[in-house]
Amino acid sequence: MAGVQTAVALREQGFTGPVLLIGAEPHQPYDRPPLSKAVLLGKAEGSAFEVDFEALGITLRLGVEVTGVRPGAHEVDTEAGPVPYDVLVVATGSVPVMLPGTEGIRGVHLLRTLDDAERLRPVLADQHDIVVVGAGWIGAEFTTAAREAGCAVTVVEAAGRPLAGALPAEVAAPMAAWYEESGAALLTHARVAHVEPGEVALDDGRLLPAGAVVVGIGARPATDWLEGSGIALGEDGAIVADDHLRTSVPDVYAVGDCASFPSARYGERLLVHHWDNALQGPRTVAACIVGEAPRAYDPVPYFWSEQFGRFVQYAGHHAGADTLVWRGDPAGASWSVAWLCDGALRALLAVGRPRDLAQGRKLMEAGTVLDPQRVADPSVPLKAAAQR
Repeated sequence: MAGVQTAVALREQGFTGPVLLIGAEPHQPYDRPPLSKAVLLGKAEGSAFEVDFEALGITLRLGVEVTGVRPGAHEVDTEAGPVPYDVLVVATGSVPVMLPGTEGIRGVHLLRTLDDAERLRPVLADQHDIVVVGAGWIGAEFTTAAREAGCAVTVVEAAGRPLAGALPAEVAAPMAAWYEESGAALLTHARVAHVEPGEVALDDGRLLPAGAVVVGIGARPATDWLEGSGIALGEDGAIVADDHLRTSVPDVYAVGDCASFPSARYGERLLVHHWDNALQGPRTVAACIVGEAPRAYDPVPYFWSEQFGRFVQYAGHHAGADTLVWRGDPAGASWSVAWLCDGALRALLAVGRPRDLAQGRKLMEAGTVLDPQRVADPSVPLKAAAQR
C-alpha cells in the first residue's frame, strides 16, 4: 500500500522522472484488508489495486528481494544485482511475529500476505477445528471469517482480555463476549506450551485439537535487510524517520509500517501499523521529493476492523489522556469511548457509530475542547459537545 501510494502520489504531484517499484512478492500489488475477509472466504480471488501502472509510467519489478542498501553508492542490492537510485523510498512494511518453536510445523499459519490467505482458504472450506493464538485485531477478524465458514474455533490469549496490547482493560473487556456470541471459545490467561501437527498443548496441561493453527501475536517492522546501511533504527526495529519521513541518510525516505515518526500532536514518536498511515504518509514523501515544502507529517492515526458483525473504528492515540468518557452501553450494539486530555479529544473508539468517528477525527485535528458531560450523552452529536 505505502509503496504503490508513493509511486502514484509522485505522478499526481508532477514528478516526471522514472519511478521503479520493487517488490518481493510475485503478485500484482494488492490491498491487504480483504485478505482476512473476502479473499479468505473465497468470495474474491484477489485484491489487486486498480492502478494502471503502465499509463502512469511506473515500472514494476516483482518477485525481487532487496537484500541491502548502500547509501554512499546510491544503490540497493537485489538478488538480480545492484539497482541505482537518485531517491529511495523504503516501504517494506512489517512481518508477523512467529510463535516460538512452531517454525516448520505443518498446519501452522500466519495471515499477512495473499499467499497466506490462499493457504488458509481450503482450511476454512474443509471446516477444520482451528486454534487461533492471539486475540488481537487479526485474531478477531480471522475468527469472524472462520466462524462464518462453519469452523470450530478456540482462541488462546495470554492476557486476561482481547486486544490487551491496544486498549485499556475496561474498554476491551466487553469485547470478550463477542467471541462467545459468535460461537468461538476464548481462553484468556492461556499460554501455548508447544504445538504439534493436529494439537496445541497449553502450559496448564490442556490439549486442544487443531486441524490448523493461526498465529496473530503481532508484527515487527521489516527492516532486518537494512543492517549495516547506516540508516538509523529504533529499539522497536522501525526506521527512525523525521517529521517529513526522511531517514538518517540523505535521499532516503521511509513510509508505512516500517517507519516511526515524531508527533508533536501527541508528544512522542509513533509507529503506526495501519492502512491509513500507508495512505497518508506517501503524500508527504512525494511532496518532499518534488521540491515542495509540505507541513510536518503529524496525522491523527486511524484504523478500522470488521469483526463479529460489528464495525469497529479507532482514531487518535489515547496514551496520555486524563479522562475516559463512555458514550452508550458497551453491552449494546453501538457505543463509543472518548479519551480527553485537558478537555481536548485525544482518541476515540467507535463501535457501530461511524458518525462519532468522523466528527471525532475532525475535532482531534482541530484540538477542540469538549464538555465531558455532553460527550457522555450518546444522543448529543459529538461536534455539538464543543465548549462554547
